[in-house]
Amino acid sequence: MSNAIERIEVLVTSRTSAAPEDLASALAELGRALDPELSAPTPQSSLIFARALDLVGGMKSGPEGPALAECLLSIAKYAYVSGHALKGLGAAQRAVELMGALGSRPLLRKALTIRGALLADTGNLPMAIEAYAEALEIAIELRDPIAEAAVCNNLGAALIYAAQYQDAIACLERVEALTEGNEPLRAVRGAALTNIALACLHLEDYGRGLRAAKSAVELQDNPSTAPARLARVLAETHYTRLLLEVDAPEAAKKRCMIAKRIAHESGLERAELYAGMAEGLCEVHEGMADVGLSRLSKVLERARVLKGALRDALIAMVKANELAGRTDVALVYLRELMMHTKEAQQENVLLHHRLHLEQLEQKEQPGSSPDALMAQREVKLRDQLVQQVAHQELMKSRIEMLERLAVTAELRDDTTGEHSYRVGKLAALLAREYGCDENTVFMVDLAARLHDIGKIGIPDGILLKTSRLNEAEMKLMQTHALIGSEILAQSNVPQMKMAEEIARFHHEHWNGGGYPFGIGKTAIPLPARITALADVFDALTHRRPYKEAWSVDSALDAIAVLKGQQFDPELTDLFLALVPRLRREVGDLDQFLGQAARESRFIQARRKIAETLRQFSADGSSSQRS
Repeated sequence: MSNAIERIEVLVTSRTSAAPEDLASALAELGRALDPELSAPTPQSSLIFARALDLVGGMKSGPEGPALAECLLSIAKYAYVSGHALKGLGAAQRAVELMGALGSRPLLRKALTIRGALLADTGNLPMAIEAYAEALEIAIELRDPIAEAAVCNNLGAALIYAAQYQDAIACLERVEALTEGNEPLRAVRGAALTNIALACLHLEDYGRGLRAAKSAVELQDNPSTAPARLARVLAETHYTRLLLEVDAPEAAKKRCMIAKRIAHESGLERAELYAGMAEGLCEVHEGMADVGLSRLSKVLERARVLKGALRDALIAMVKANELAGRTDVALVYLRELMMHTKEAQQENVLLHHRLHLEQLEQKEQPGSSPDALMAQREVKLRDQLVQQVAHQELMKSRIEMLERLAVTAELRDDTTGEHSYRVGKLAALLAREYGCDENTVFMVDLAARLHDIGKIGIPDGILLKTSRLNEAEMKLMQTHALIGSEILAQSNVPQMKMAEEIARFHHEHWNGGGYPFGIGKTAIPLPARITALADVFDALTHRRPYKEAWSVDSALDAIAVLKGQQFDPELTDLFLALVPRLRREVGDLDQFLGQAARESRFIQARRKIAETLRQFSADGSSSQRS
């Protein structure tokens, strides 16, 4: 591998005189050496990976373009398996661009799938799902069930990340249908069953989860590559946890020991960490609380270095301490989980938003910032209406990534993804009723869509809890208002100050009984008071994990009772008149208020995937083609 790096260094330095075939050969050698499916990682792999990123990541494409694209693909795959997803994002994106330019649909599908996996691993689930939707379309177009199964499997994993467990199982069951009786797809089927086991663990469907886990480990009986060994370790750890949930500690211990052995053979720290978590939980279940908690503490310390496993290590510590009856210690780790989730998600949101803004700038004239371009447009465009439309389109494009991520945060409450858009539209209509000018009305619409972006920093265990939150959990839940305002304050979109205020104050009450500060009356910014009414109304009239949907009339009655207590009295009167009038004028409120959601590429991608899966469910194995 190091020889390939040395050759590329020499060839890049003297590229003008180097033969394209020599560079292509060196790139191919490096790609084969880094590809985790072809060779196991060595102690030098991480150093070579870093150097390869440096050399190949910024290389311009020439006659050796196909070899460069393949090499970038290998770098991206290594980044995923080694737990360095963020570092591999650029390589994956370049691979997608090169494969698209080269016109290779099969390789473009593969590059999109790998990019989706890296995006999901770095917290950008909406873009991951968009990448998978495109990859799935290509796989179906190519009549390639192997590719289709790979995409659906990765998509299922991303939906599990998003806590969309039922949707994930639907994708993974499609993989089961595609791979049934197909020996070459044995590993893909095993991975899908592993993911089904994990989804069932979260859903507490232990019978279905145990069947899936048992089948998964049987299908992955002799893993020989690093990725295959990691997959087997994950299957064994899910199997272990499911067995513990049904009080089968002896069987769980057996699976745990297998996971430990294979993790050691893999040479991957990620695999060893997950095996260690399973072993620690087994020991706590067996009554050896001190031994198990000590092991989990060591795993946690290592996971704090390898960030990709930290969330799961903290969840294991919370679970283990609860089992050991140490609820006070469990709460400490729950708070750390909360802090980690907040920091990790905030970092991910800001990172992907920054990358999005950079891409917007690159699409415009070189060296021109969006603000400079807007100034130029304003000189050229004399017509005030045209200027206003141009400004609004610029604002929409600037917050597009934040909007996607805000929707992802809400998916755990609202699986349609439309809640944020409906709240934005209804808040904007109320702002108009109040007498706000049209520019303010437009900004309220955009800003209110981001009101709950802070929920991206709240652990699933709190957001998805169907029973009443205890006092400690409620306090953690309430921090989403400050998390959201912090994210938006650092988003580098100055015009979105309103969004920051809405996120921070939309849970304050007119009588001072809200959070996070307990302020009241007009100390609460007007856009936040407006959004509060739209948010509560939409939440009441739609199903949530902890409640069924109310009728519109029941919701309006409840809001009327809270006039002057939770809500601004003047705005409440306007709202109580606005909603019935809208129902008379437009009929279907959801259809009208959610129009912007249906224009979102992310929502479109989710619906396209759902429709594809519905068709397959109705038609049977329509994609199992020769």
